[in-house]
Amino acid sequence: MTNAQDKIVFPDITYAGSPRDVVIGGINVSGMSGYEDYMLTGISGLTVGQHIELPGTAITEAVKRYWKHGLFSEVQIAADSLVGDKVYLHISLKARPRVSQINYIGLKKSERQDMEQKLGILKGGQITPNMIDRAKILGKKYFEDKGFKNADIEIQQRDDVASKNEVILDVIIDKKEKMRVRNIVIEGNEKLSNLRIKGGLFRKGAFAKTHEAGKLATFLKSKKFTPERWKADKQKLIEKYNELGYRDATILGDSVWNVDPKHVNVWIKVEEGQKYYVRNVQWVGNTVYNSDLLSHYLSLHKGSVYNQKLMDKRLSTDDDAVSNLYYNNGYVFSHIDPVEVNVVGDSIDLEMRIYEGPQAHLSHVRIAGNTRLYENVVRRELRTKPGDLFSREALMRSARELASMGHFDQEKVVPDVRPNTDDGTVDVNWNLEQKSNDQVEFSLGWGQTGIIGRVGLTLNNFSMANLFGKNKAHRGILPVGDGEKLSLGVQTNASYYQSYNLSYSTNWFGNKRPIQFSVGTYFSKSTDVSSNYYNTAWQNSYMNYLYGYNSYGYNYQNYQNYYDPDKYVKMLGVNVGWGKRLRWPDDYFTLSVQLSYTRYMLKNWRYFLLTNGNSNNLNLSIAINRTSTDNQLFPRQGSEFTASVTITPPWSLWDGKDYKNLATDIHSASYVKEQQEKYRWIEYHKWKFKARTFTALTSAQKTFVLMTRVELGLLGSFNKYKKSPFETYYMGGDGMSGYSYGYATETIGLRGYDNGNLTPYGYEGYAYDRFTLELRYPFMLGNTTIYGLTFVEGGNAWNDTKKFNPFDMKRSAGIGVRIFLPMVGLMGIDWAYGFDKYFLGQQQGGGQFHFILGQEF
Repeated sequence: MTNAQDKIVFPDITYAGSPRDVVIGGINVSGMSGYEDYMLTGISGLTVGQHIELPGTAITEAVKRYWKHGLFSEVQIAADSLVGDKVYLHISLKARPRVSQINYIGLKKSERQDMEQKLGILKGGQITPNMIDRAKILGKKYFEDKGFKNADIEIQQRDDVASKNEVILDVIIDKKEKMRVRNIVIEGNEKLSNLRIKGGLFRKGAFAKTHEAGKLATFLKSKKFTPERWKADKQKLIEKYNELGYRDATILGDSVWNVDPKHVNVWIKVEEGQKYYVRNVQWVGNTVYNSDLLSHYLSLHKGSVYNQKLMDKRLSTDDDAVSNLYYNNGYVFSHIDPVEVNVVGDSIDLEMRIYEGPQAHLSHVRIAGNTRLYENVVRRELRTKPGDLFSREALMRSARELASMGHFDQEKVVPDVRPNTDDGTVDVNWNLEQKSNDQVEFSLGWGQTGIIGRVGLTLNNFSMANLFGKNKAHRGILPVGDGEKLSLGVQTNASYYQSYNLSYSTNWFGNKRPIQFSVGTYFSKSTDVSSNYYNTAWQNSYMNYLYGYNSYGYNYQNYQNYYDPDKYVKMLGVNVGWGKRLRWPDDYFTLSVQLSYTRYMLKNWRYFLLTNGNSNNLNLSIAINRTSTDNQLFPRQGSEFTASVTITPPWSLWDGKDYKNLATDIHSASYVKEQQEKYRWIEYHKWKFKARTFTALTSAQKTFVLMTRVELGLLGSFNKYKKSPFETYYMGGDGMSGYSYGYATETIGLRGYDNGNLTPYGYEGYAYDRFTLELRYPFMLGNTTIYGLTFVEGGNAWNDTKKFNPFDMKRSAGIGVRIFLPMVGLMGIDWAYGFDKYFLGQQQGGGQFHFILGQEF
């Protein structure tokens, strides 16, 4: 039992005497609310029952732990009492204040959001001096990166009178002026001129981001100065010297100083060294490929400039690099080390040391993310299957095929390759991001005939098997999963126009081979206006002429009151198609064949050579297509071309009719009957060629892309007296199939001119061409894709194939934008200016707006 006299309250512990060994009898914590005591005492490292010395290092170390933790502004540890050999400790703490509000002064809203992320100070968090110092450093670096080298940042802290132990931070920023480069001073450069280092107006220099302000040569270049840009450009300068053979080039010194509040000067001194050449190249360790073949791919021969950049590209970067010879044959573990084994004067001997390693086969090929598409539909597109030799070429081709399916985010179709060094195999993971590519269309417009409405549905992931209940467990609301396409649409103006279409297609007919199969049907009816409409129009035009309002042409009236159901054209058609992927010349080629039948039913229809009766069109189309683009929505590289011919039976060769004298006299009583007989079965041969190429101007993901297009078509006849009244070319405008004049014709766009104005009524197109240069730039890529474009375009159409002249062009230029939305498809708008006159030289294209919906122009 302890006596009362053994207890000492608030003992005086002095460092003058000898330390005393005691046991901690208890620990009390005060000054902190909202925290459990065991958490706070745990920070100290002290525990009840622990032997310590008074005075001693244990208490000192405990105080250090609290300070290191950073949560406290005051820390005291005192002995409340000593009872025999036991000490009872009292730990007094004061929490650092929390941030109740942050005010950013001197910044725009967008800059404030960026600063919040950069500084790392959050509302409700505790604030420390180190955090404030760090925030100042990060903030200054943020503005330096943006070109504000002299920016000042001050962070003021004041108590929040409305909240206990909370503070308000005022982040005061004076960005000052954005720094630009006044002069670039280069010393020591004899082999590389200032122009080749700095660059000119139309010439790229070694410096990519550092340019002088106020110079004509840098008019189109950024003049902003940041330390990171300067550091990167110094490295680019050395790389440029190395590329030209100066392998010893080095930077002896550089400096940057302020000239005025807006400008800096930069100075750099280089030592170029001498220029080196390749003398000998030897290959060591190669057993799969002989040295001559490897040297051919390397393209560095005796006497070549020692270009280190080119050597790296030829060894590993280019598509036809040396390393890809190995990667495409399973040697995924191989690597090549270029070694300089001898330097004599300005000549270097290179030894390419190759480690080939074993051939690797694919072990696992995993697919993830295909939430709406059956795995077998994805897997059949792959060129990478378990058990196959690893091939980089097959891997890249698989990525292209998956992207071109249209079911996944094309920007994220990237293989995850994982070599297994333990067993010499490779795993490939395809982490896909499914997107909805079904499209619903509902549109309304207004024309002379009133409201025009269209409703359409396109299912790009349709499943015919699920429709008939083969996979009832996976059927769901819509029969989807097999990647087939079902499209149906209705377009109508009620009285004047009706159109219905239904089509189905699959790229894997039978699910075993890449065989395309399609079938479709359509019906349309177009009705004309009565003769009173034209009589009224001519009367108004004549009155305008008399009173000086107009000198020629119709003054068109609204169609609503002139509907004539006895004037119409009806079209009923069916088609079936078959296609196959070819292996020669390469497997980007496809061959397709389509058999089509169309029946035209006309009554008092004034817009074709045939005005009354029925006509039949039975034709066979054969097309060769090659598509190697890397992306459906925004191709950066690759090409597309199609060559096709559509041919009907040459009925006139064996039916024995005299077409020269048939249906030529319009005033003849038998004219209508002869006309129907002449066009009962139409005949023609139709030839078309389309080509587009895509070239990325840089290697960046967001880059300018140059698209070029060449397109031409000819509609020929077997008998010059029996030219086809249908399948002609209707050219001009946006190129979208409308229901104005383009019935039973093929619409061809040429921006800068009104729809169909290059082949107006009475001048049906039997030949056309079109040439385009288009520069594109993406603003957004992914499920939603947006890109802008500017273009120059030229083309024309002719009423006679003999008049075809590719140099007789109607020219235009303009700008536009395209937006792809998953549920809507492609939309766009172009403004174009047509420079040339058309229709017998009477009218000029001028400025035109064109709207694009549901198709690539």
